[in-house]
Amino acid sequence: MSFSKNIKEELSKISNLANKDIVKAELIGYLITNNIDIKNNKIKYSTESQYNINRFAKLLNNVNISKYEIDIQGKIFSITLKEQLDFNEIDIIDSKIVINEKTKKFCNNENLEKAIIRGSFLGSGSINNPEKIYHMEIIYSCEKNVDYILEILSKYDINIKKLNSTAYMKDGEEISKFLAFIGASSAVLKFEEIRVIRDMRNNVNRLVNCETANLNKTINAALKQIEDIKFIKKMKKFNELPQNVQEVANLRLENPDIPLAELGKMLSTPVGKSGVNYRLKVISNFAEELRMSH
Repeated sequence: MSFSKNIKEELSKISNLANKDIVKAELIGYLITNNIDIKNNKIKYSTESQYNINRFAKLLNNVNISKYEIDIQGKIFSITLKEQLDFNEIDIIDSKIVINEKTKKFCNNENLEKAIIRGSFLGSGSINNPEKIYHMEIIYSCEKNVDYILEILSKYDINIKKLNSTAYMKDGEEISKFLAFIGASSAVLKFEEIRVIRDMRNNVNRLVNCETANLNKTINAALKQIEDIKFIKKMKKFNELPQNVQEVANLRLENPDIPLAELGKMLSTPVGKSGVNYRLKVISNFAEELRMSH
C-alpha cells in the first residue's frame, strides 16, 4: 500500500463523527477539491480509496444526508448525492463548489480548521514516498479555495505554496508538521523515521564525495609535483635547487602517494606541512621558469 493510502486509511478511522460541526467542516473540505463533479445539480465524489469513500458516506450520514448512491467502476469508487446539499457555507459557481465568507465564519476555531484541511487532503491530496522525494499536494476546484487553505495553514506556521489550483509542499519538515496538524499521528512517526534515515544517508554521501574530491585534489597535486621534478632533472637543472628542496623532491619521487605532513617527518631535519608545501612551490616555480625559457 502506498504512503498516501496509509495516511488516508489512518485519517478515515479518526473517531470524531459525534461532533456535527467537525463533520460538516471535514465534508466541506472534501467538497472544495477537484474530485467533485457537478452535473444536473447532482454532486458526485470519486476516489480510488475504499476507506475514503466509506469516510465520505459516514460524513453524509452524520449531517442527515442519506439519499446517495455508491458506484464502483474498476478501481474508481464514486458516490452521487440524490438530494440537494443545503449548506449555506459554500457556493456553487460554474459547476464548482467554492468557499464563501460564511465558510470562514463557520470554521472559527482550530478543530474546525483542522477538519476542513483534513477533509480536503482526504478529498484529493497525495504524498509521494518520502524515501524518494518530499512532495505533498492537494488539488482544489479553484484558486479561491486554495487561498483559503493557505490562509489557515499560515496561522499555524505551516508553509505551503500554490500553483494555480494546487497547494503543494516540497520540504520534509513542513510535510511532517502538516500531517501532525490534520491528525495523522502514525504517519508522522513513519515519515520522521524515513527522514532521519534519508538525512543520514545524504550526510554520509556528502562526506564520501567531499573526501573523494579532496583525495583527487591531493593525487593531482602529487602528480604535478612529480612531473615538475622529472622535468627539472631532464633539463639537468636539478643541482641548481637548494639542498633542502632537492631532499623534498627526491622523497616525493620515492613516495608519490603520501601526504605532505608525512613527507615532512621523513626529512633529515623534519618540518611541518607548510614547510614541505613551500619547498614544493619552489620546485613548481623553478620548473615553470624553465619551461618558459625553453
